[in-house]
Amino acid sequence: MIKKFTQNPKNDILAGITVSLAMIPEVVAFAFVAQIDPLVALSGAFIVGLITAVFGGRPGLISGAAGAVAVIFVNLISEGHSKGLLFDIPVDNMGYFYLLAAVILMGVIQVGAGVLKLGRFVRLIPHSVMMGFVNGLAIVIFMAQVRMFSHKELEIGVDGLKKYIDIPMRGSELYVMLALVGLTMAIIWLLPKVTKKVPAALTAILVTTGIVVFGNLDVSTVGSYIIEGGGDGLKGEFPTPNAELWQNLPFNLNTLKFILPYAFLAASVGLIESLMTMNLVDELTETRGDGNRECVAQGAGNIVSGLFGGTGGCGMIGQTVININAGGRGRLSGIMMALTLLTFILFTDEYIEQVPIAALVGVMFMMVIETFAWSSFRIIRKIPLSDAVVLVIVSAVTVIFDLAIAVFIGVIVSALVFAWKNAIMIRARKRIKEDGTKIYEIWGPLFFGSIQNFNSKFDVKNDPQNVEIDFVESRVSDHSALEAIYNLVNKYEAEGKTIRLKHLSEDCKILMYKASPKFKEVIVEAIDDPRYHLAADPEKFTKPLSEYKI
Repeated sequence: MIKKFTQNPKNDILAGITVSLAMIPEVVAFAFVAQIDPLVALSGAFIVGLITAVFGGRPGLISGAAGAVAVIFVNLISEGHSKGLLFDIPVDNMGYFYLLAAVILMGVIQVGAGVLKLGRFVRLIPHSVMMGFVNGLAIVIFMAQVRMFSHKELEIGVDGLKKYIDIPMRGSELYVMLALVGLTMAIIWLLPKVTKKVPAALTAILVTTGIVVFGNLDVSTVGSYIIEGGGDGLKGEFPTPNAELWQNLPFNLNTLKFILPYAFLAASVGLIESLMTMNLVDELTETRGDGNRECVAQGAGNIVSGLFGGTGGCGMIGQTVININAGGRGRLSGIMMALTLLTFILFTDEYIEQVPIAALVGVMFMMVIETFAWSSFRIIRKIPLSDAVVLVIVSAVTVIFDLAIAVFIGVIVSALVFAWKNAIMIRARKRIKEDGTKIYEIWGPLFFGSIQNFNSKFDVKNDPQNVEIDFVESRVSDHSALEAIYNLVNKYEAEGKTIRLKHLSEDCKILMYKASPKFKEVIVEAIDDPRYHLAADPEKFTKPLSEYKI
């Protein structure tokens, strides 16, 4: 237990501080993606990060307000603003209250997934789906950052509700923005080549912010962006239960119908990304985490975050890799990250407001470049065509729809391809015994996809009086296979012929005996497996075991 908390306190503490410094610009940038107050995202990152670090199933995994979840809530917030009525009275910032309710429901769904032990199913995600997932996520984040090259202007609708529209940047304002973004990206790229003792992202933000502040440049900053969006600035305060949620949100079936699709997608995406990140840490540290426990911890973190006014979160691949590379292995590193982040929330809000938007966009662009699996271009012609198609499909669906649907489609397509390949593998070797009995030796898996090929191997009308089907090299996998065998036996008996079944698996025999008592007459029980004949008859060994070639 102590080893999981910390094996090396010094490394865990320093790694946690480093991750928190790299976390701030990314979380604030994600807040703009979701069009919410940065404090909401920072509070969510602190709460989710702390709870998952303490109770999660993977020490060393870093969780926070991730972009994969933020992207899903963009439409919910904008649509929630348009639904801003409570008892026919307009309510400002109604989308925020719908967001909190969706985050709480998201957490409930994730806890349920952990209780039902669904975390184990992440192993069913093929590598091609994971690569498509990462590429699609990078493209989505890139497209979200492009929107930052615009102004937000407030517009009052005829119904009195506030609406924010984007006005693209032009002229010198656009050129200054591009220059600052380029400077930020250049620092992040070049600094690690000089030294890795200081976090590149934080250094880039400090340098860019210094140029803007001391050069007195008129550019969009975190503070001005919040004010343009109708906010009052970034007010650092300790997260507390949000009483306005219960006062302003209508608790009825319509609200549930509205937030449920978003909550389900966010829960699915959050768990997929968290469990994929957990698998990555397993590989890097050569240890194994508990997926189901991680599901419960992620859900608990999101429930508390929603109750305390924070946004939803999940495992973050980039920050987790930073933590592992910095030596963070125990729970202490995640706890330290969260506590350091809280310190920034409470005491450095004035400084965060001065950060230029260009610096955050530059950080996100570099994260997109690092996240995108560029190796997919190199290997796409070397991998099987089906895997290449899945990779492209998952990437495209991620961009067009969302991450959860993309992963589900990728897994389904991969499963169908696997089923088809196995369906055509079924073989039947035929031979005639000296007494005239015809033997069918079945090779390959027998399941719903292969039963058609299986049935085509038999010639019921022209076969001799006695027939044997040997399943020693086949595996009967599902009910469709059992039904195919049952129907085949009936066909032979209808022709007045004798049929015997050999080497069926024990579970298959049990199911067939339950299906019909007559199977006890056609299944041969007392028969040795020819593949293990020597092991079944040890008396045939006449030499020392060391002299046998195995």
